[in-house]
Amino acid sequence: MVYNSPSKPADKQSNARCYCVKVNLPPPGYPGCTFFSISGLPIVTITGLRPLLYFPCPMTTAAVRYETVIGLEVHAQLLTQSKMFCGCSMPSLESPPNSHVCPVCLGMPGVLPVINKLAVELTVMTGLALNCQIPGEAKFDRKNYHYPDLMKGYQISQYDMPLCKNGWLEIEADGQKRRIGITRVHLEEDTAKTFHTKDQAGATYSLVDVNRSGLPLMEIVSEPDMRSAEEARAYLTKLRQVLRYIGASRANMEEGNMRCEPNVSIRPLGEEALGQKVELKNINSFKHAYDAIKYEEQRQAQVLASGGRIAQETRGWREDLGRSVTQRSKEYADDYRYFPEPDLPTMALDADWVRRIRAQMPELPDQKQARFAEQYGLSDYDSRVLAETRAKADFFEAAAAEANAGSGLRAKTLANWINGDFARLLHASNTEIEDAKVTPGTLAQLVSLIESDTISGKTAKEVFETMFQTGRSPQDVVKEAGLTQITSSDEVAAAIDQVIAGNPKPVADYLGGKEEAIKFLVGQAMRETKGRARPDVVLEILREKLREGA
Repeated sequence: MVYNSPSKPADKQSNARCYCVKVNLPPPGYPGCTFFSISGLPIVTITGLRPLLYFPCPMTTAAVRYETVIGLEVHAQLLTQSKMFCGCSMPSLESPPNSHVCPVCLGMPGVLPVINKLAVELTVMTGLALNCQIPGEAKFDRKNYHYPDLMKGYQISQYDMPLCKNGWLEIEADGQKRRIGITRVHLEEDTAKTFHTKDQAGATYSLVDVNRSGLPLMEIVSEPDMRSAEEARAYLTKLRQVLRYIGASRANMEEGNMRCEPNVSIRPLGEEALGQKVELKNINSFKHAYDAIKYEEQRQAQVLASGGRIAQETRGWREDLGRSVTQRSKEYADDYRYFPEPDLPTMALDADWVRRIRAQMPELPDQKQARFAEQYGLSDYDSRVLAETRAKADFFEAAAAEANAGSGLRAKTLANWINGDFARLLHASNTEIEDAKVTPGTLAQLVSLIESDTISGKTAKEVFETMFQTGRSPQDVVKEAGLTQITSSDEVAAAIDQVIAGNPKPVADYLGGKEEAIKFLVGQAMRETKGRARPDVVLEILREKLREGA
């Protein structure tokens, strides 16, 4: 039996109703309920505006309703020319192993680190983009732990005096906007990379590639403000967009230059205290992050429902198995034995220097989207899609300037081309808009040819395909292929005479009262003129000739 619970008020934060579920669960097919099981344990979820878990509790007569709590730690490699504390150039994905190394990033005795100034500037810029406070001082610390890919036996990171703190990022998920708190943004060095393999005899061994050691790595730590995998995915998507907009990072999880580690816990709905959190690793795509969080919240609910306790631990996500597996018990800050890095001074972040960094920042996605809507009269959808990437937004603005597009139809037409046919061709060819052969100027010229009735909309699509493949101007394509729109009514009338003569049955159907038949005749006339005639002109002359023939 399912019923509204009079004993608990509606949860204002989640906008979901409160329900109780007795041990005798509602039958399958009950409206608004979804049934599934984990390891044979029956589970029912009840539809609300935010996903929640309902597990039958063995100690009571009612189900326990859980709320998921998620915080995210995101690491992003910065777009600098050299590593964080040495002069080694940045490796590429194709670089041979151990080809971008020196005594500093190899962790040799007697070497000293030197701070990469650009890495500090990009981190501060990220903090400003995330509405963070920039303190007057920041310092580096040694984080001590012993892994084979940590060349010095410690990592230079930041502990109690980060470069940025106390910010927020606004996201939208399930049609609702929320602010997710940013605890801190700090700077550290990346580790080397370990590869585990086997020889021909089947014996296992490991190889270490030191190219990644010492790369400038920025860590962005959120508050535990997310309540669903959908919100976590929206946060990651928005954060990646911001990082790419300001040019701080490529932020490509598949390439490994952006990594995320969700911290997931659950708690009975209405409780303020946080549950024991579990950190998830080995996540290299947004899909894996979403799947891992969904699995982990269900796994934890099952453990609690069976009378167990959640252990604070680090678990690795196994996409091939569709589940997380234990890796190690979770370390605490004391385990790392942080202390100030003795070889690096405390950094003084001058207010004027921070203001200069702020002045260099580009317009951010939310501001650009709002301006597009106001300045060009575009819909929220068109503005949002155009502002998805900085390159696409810049292309649109350059095309609008070439076409003298103010707030009106011309700007809307340009947006339709960029978000429609252009986006389709870019996706099909796996091409970025900044690498396309079509330029803002040639797109503006194409729109001008349509507006002047030089070519029809149908012909324009064919012309654009050629422009995309060759990079030629629309005028050259139209002239060479003879695609100029027919303006002579005599030429259109001659084509229509041929259509009427060659299609006696549709003509008879139309004259007999079947209005739909004229659409077929218009299509045949457009084919006869190779799409060069205006459909409205064709329809007008066709009706006139059919009336005369009747």
